[in-house]
Amino acid sequence: MELYNLVSFFGIFIILLISWGFSHNRKVINWNVIGYGLAIEMLFALFIFVLPEGAKFFEFINTVVVKVLDSAKAGTEFLFGRLALSPGAVNAQGETSLGFILAIQALPTIIFFAALVQILYYYRVLPFIIKKFAFFFTKFMKVSGAESLCVSSNIFVGIEASLTIRPHLKNFTKSEFFTILTAGMATIASSMLALYVYILHQEFPQIAGHLVSASILSAPAALIISKLMFPETELPKTLGVNIDPDYEKESNVIESTVNGANSGLKLLLGIMALLLAFLGIIALIDLIISFPGGWINELLRTNIDWSLKALFGYLFYPLTLIIGVPLEDAFAISKIIGERLVATEVQSYIDLKLLIASGQELSPRSIVICTYALCGFAHFASLAIFVGGIVAIVPERTKDITALGLKALVAATFACLLTASIAGTFFNNASILIQ
Repeated sequence: MELYNLVSFFGIFIILLISWGFSHNRKVINWNVIGYGLAIEMLFALFIFVLPEGAKFFEFINTVVVKVLDSAKAGTEFLFGRLALSPGAVNAQGETSLGFILAIQALPTIIFFAALVQILYYYRVLPFIIKKFAFFFTKFMKVSGAESLCVSSNIFVGIEASLTIRPHLKNFTKSEFFTILTAGMATIASSMLALYVYILHQEFPQIAGHLVSASILSAPAALIISKLMFPETELPKTLGVNIDPDYEKESNVIESTVNGANSGLKLLLGIMALLLAFLGIIALIDLIISFPGGWINELLRTNIDWSLKALFGYLFYPLTLIIGVPLEDAFAISKIIGERLVATEVQSYIDLKLLIASGQELSPRSIVICTYALCGFAHFASLAIFVGGIVAIVPERTKDITALGLKALVAATFACLLTASIAGTFFNNASILIQ
């Protein structure tokens, strides 16, 4: 094990210790969650980073995701023509790409993948996989069946995961609510995974394999951190009970496809609205703080970057070192990780793409760790979406849910960093997933 692998390994326990420091009740710890959760993550990371069979399996997954993503381009190229071509691509008419255009090339893939996920739900493929994950978490980590099912669903979908446990939400304990809020913000939906693959595939060809593994690793990480920061002190109604997902099956596959596409369109428009609003607000805040910041720099003869991105970069710099990012890359990566908190992970993945493409000498290790750290909805916009979405289902529990929101965002951030630290522990330059 190399030096930075050891740094990442010790970083796991530092993150756990910090999370425990934020705990609602430091005297109550579910050791099954921590022990089995870490064991699951360690074994999984060992499989994909160290064992040749695991690396080949995820190379296959990477290829499948990329091929499916290529299929999604058919619709965008038909609608937008040359504008939809990936950077460097040439179409049948000999027209070349005009460069990367997020709104036309990447975002529409959300509609395709949302429809595909809905089809997999219709044919009961995803419910079958989700139930297997939930059974595993319930049996070994000693958490309730309802929160296990919701966390497992979050590996594949977003806010919709809470709908799979709709009948049980009214009886949830505060710890269960905290867990599903944390898991929602610590994971990503399959449709968003497709977007990140599209954004980074050219600069990082194996991104799909890493994002799939990060999605799976983030589920037990969310359980670990949530039960450290808000341990269970009540008796959940579904403790140790395996439950079935609650969802309405469409009458036929065409209806399923239409519903999925419509849901994807709403998600796409929501993301565009959030990016327009938040990036504009961030630019305004940068403008406001640049005036006193420039005066302070002149007075103290310093060269501090007073942009919001840089300030969050300073905040996350120690954590970036803790998870095992090499010192020479740490500040650049910390700015990207910190930016996610206010600008969403979409902007952060775009900035990671630009950083790689800029020619800056980033180590593969830094790129991989950053990819895992960003793989979650841990930002303020998502906080509003998840809290609002769950409150809409059980309005009678509004007070309990809203009181947990900000702390759940902190927990989700730590869960993403825990996943990145585990990836950093097992990362090696021989891994097939960095080629």
